[in-house]
Amino acid sequence: MSETETLRVTEIFLSVQGESRSVGWPTAFVRLTGCPLRCQYCDTAYAFHGGAIHTLDAILKHVGELNARHVTVTGGEPLAQPRALDLLIALCDRGYMVSLETSGAMDISAVDQRVSRVVDLKTPGSGEEHRNLYSNVAELRVSDQVKFVICDRDDYCWAKDICAKYSLPDHVADVLFSPSASEQNAAQLAEWILEDGLNVRFQIQLHKVLWGDEAGR
Repeated sequence: MSETETLRVTEIFLSVQGESRSVGWPTAFVRLTGCPLRCQYCDTAYAFHGGAIHTLDAILKHVGELNARHVTVTGGEPLAQPRALDLLIALCDRGYMVSLETSGAMDISAVDQRVSRVVDLKTPGSGEEHRNLYSNVAELRVSDQVKFVICDRDDYCWAKDICAKYSLPDHVADVLFSPSASEQNAAQLAEWILEDGLNVRFQIQLHKVLWGDEAGR
């Protein structure tokens, strides 16, 4: 992909990373437009449609102006746009610490090895469990992270079983359990993790604590 080729972008902004193992770091976010999934708890449905066409050069220029070491490419579902792979390469080539937020429904095998992939496996409560592409598990690297958004006790038990079935805590940097903000009590989820002695990282969405559901945060 040359720097004149294009991607559809919903927004590019500077914020504090609210999730994953790089939580708290000032981060430039590139939110690409479009997603083939419709998770019932989605908080970025505004990225499903619209957006604006940007050249790769324009995206890189905007990211550079934000003066952040960390860059996250997110969505929507960024891998729904094949040229997202070239954006990730270009960001890595420029020395950024790059992460990709992607669903468990998209093939991650072609993503540059320098990228930390945060793979969101869809729980039954999401309504999109059937979309999970379990062939991705064999593609996971030590630098990757696997995320579960927990809607209720059934989701928790399902996620716990998936972790055991695929030995996820032994194969990736972090397994992340996050409560669905409007459905699962965060303290209760933390208690379940402690009671079961799970080797997973509990997380809440820091950006929501700070700014609520404000777009571009």
